[in-house]
Amino acid sequence: MSDKEAVDQLRNSYEQFFNEIRKVIIGQDEVVKEVLISIFSRGHCLLVGVPGLAKTLLVTTIAKILGLDFKRIQFTPDLMPSDIIGTEILDSNRVFRFVKGPLFAHMILADEINRTPPKTQSALLEALQEKSVTSGGIRYQLEDPFFVLATQNPIEQEGTYPLPEAQLDRFMLNVLLDYPEVEDEIDIVRRTTSDEISDLNQAISREEILFYQGLIRRVPVNRSVIEWAVNLTSKTRPNSQLAHPMAKEFLTWGAGPRASQYLIIGAKTHAVLHGKYAPDIEDVRAIAPAILRHRIIRNYKAEARGISVEDIIHEMLA
Repeated sequence: MSDKEAVDQLRNSYEQFFNEIRKVIIGQDEVVKEVLISIFSRGHCLLVGVPGLAKTLLVTTIAKILGLDFKRIQFTPDLMPSDIIGTEILDSNRVFRFVKGPLFAHMILADEINRTPPKTQSALLEALQEKSVTSGGIRYQLEDPFFVLATQNPIEQEGTYPLPEAQLDRFMLNVLLDYPEVEDEIDIVRRTTSDEISDLNQAISREEILFYQGLIRRVPVNRSVIEWAVNLTSKTRPNSQLAHPMAKEFLTWGAGPRASQYLIIGAKTHAVLHGKYAPDIEDVRAIAPAILRHRIIRNYKAEARGISVEDIIHEMLA
């Protein structure tokens, strides 16, 4: 099969994903799209939304449709690194053996990741970047595909440990989950208060996911698109020669080179999932807010004037 035929096949599979997911998840098409873009880009997602918006249901549904092993980790103040990585135990033969933790799965839901102390948060760093964990001086490789979707509650901040910038940068996308529209909420209530059961079908295999992840890496990109993405990232840096006026006035820190890399791989995936054989600037623009919003830091002047990160990104894209 040629790469062109594979792109067409992935586009058709993408439509199947959505049809299956819509059986359970109602009115969150943009969120579903961004999560799928992250998976096929070999990235991770930080999902921000208030409780009750079906974040767990979204992840379990996608895992089932993609045929992936799924584990949920509830992050709490007393959670230890060994609780997620695993630990060595002395078995009946008096031999130490490593018992794998819940991190050893294809798809991880790290629920309320900011509820746990930095020591446990940092245990995820190696897994997010290197796709491996270390215990007792031995390195254990995590099986591909490996995808982490971490959630945060944007309202209740008492007793939380904000993620450091180094860890935030490991997440490809910051996806905002908002309240559903009235008609969608009516449909949600109707379905969830009856005995209606949706029969989900697996739409793709693990091997196909790995193949498509490799395919997206091979998608060609015009140099002008790469230059546009790099210039956009440079605009967010207050001390850069290309700094946008909004960055100079309202930002203390801009996005690093990893943002430029994610803009291009995200644009490739966005293009392929929409039936295009190469990304253009519009694909970069489409994915830019989710990639930049957790990588730029406002100063006190922006906070005092009520200027949000979204406002700043919107001006830069305009």
